[in-house]
Amino acid sequence: MPLNVADFEFVRTLVSKRSAIVLDSEKSYLVESRLVPVAKSIGLATTSDLVAHLRSSPSSGLHQKVVEAMTTNETSFFRDIHPFEAFKNVVVPDMLKRRESTRQLRIWCGASSTGQEPFSLAMLLRDDFPCLKSWSVRIIATDLSDNVLEKARRATFSQLEVNRGLPASYLVKYFERRGLEWRLKDEICSMVEFGKLNLIESWPAMPPLDVVFLRNVLIYFDVPTKKQILAKVRAGMRSDGYFFLGGAETTLNLDDKFERLDFDRAGCYRLKSK
Repeated sequence: MPLNVADFEFVRTLVSKRSAIVLDSEKSYLVESRLVPVAKSIGLATTSDLVAHLRSSPSSGLHQKVVEAMTTNETSFFRDIHPFEAFKNVVVPDMLKRRESTRQLRIWCGASSTGQEPFSLAMLLRDDFPCLKSWSVRIIATDLSDNVLEKARRATFSQLEVNRGLPASYLVKYFERRGLEWRLKDEICSMVEFGKLNLIESWPAMPPLDVVFLRNVLIYFDVPTKKQILAKVRAGMRSDGYFFLGGAETTLNLDDKFERLDFDRAGCYRLKSK
């Protein structure tokens, strides 16, 4: 049975306050389907029982579980290949020239989910830019969800997951078979640092960023929240850095200090020259 209006409004408000994710009223059945496993995990029969429990325990960790259940963790290796092609063909070669004196490269993947995006970048760097082995390269990957971060740190993927977007040569070169699953080798795992970050809360200190991937997450926020997040990204980027958004996302009418680059379907931006 779907959530009644009052229960749906309670969940919608909870999720909005904790994550700024906007749940439209037509998504009530989606909300219901995602709450069922949470209810079962604590021995409750219905989602109505779950909401009643949430109402009576406002400070419990269950609230975070509900918020995490509402987040969309769709990801794959080299998802929407065009940003990775731009990264390989334009961004990294440019950074090799611009950062030659410091030999440092700092990359942040926000909303990194179960790790496929940052691990894709790490494999690409290791495979196509061996000169970077002598550089200081940091790939910082963050997400709101403890569950997906735990899976990302394990760096172990199913056959279905490695079949989605991962080149066969990378599978052979950088993964080891573990029963029915595949685990990334330590040489790649060690290139990525995972940490928890809620985009609408205070951000931890990060080094000045050369490249930012914040793809397919702004679409879940309202306009004021998008503006706040873009302002934070801008403050954390180097003036000559690169910023990648998802294919359905834009800075247009949100932040006029970014300009879109003419990369084929890559959704890449830079700060405008002052």
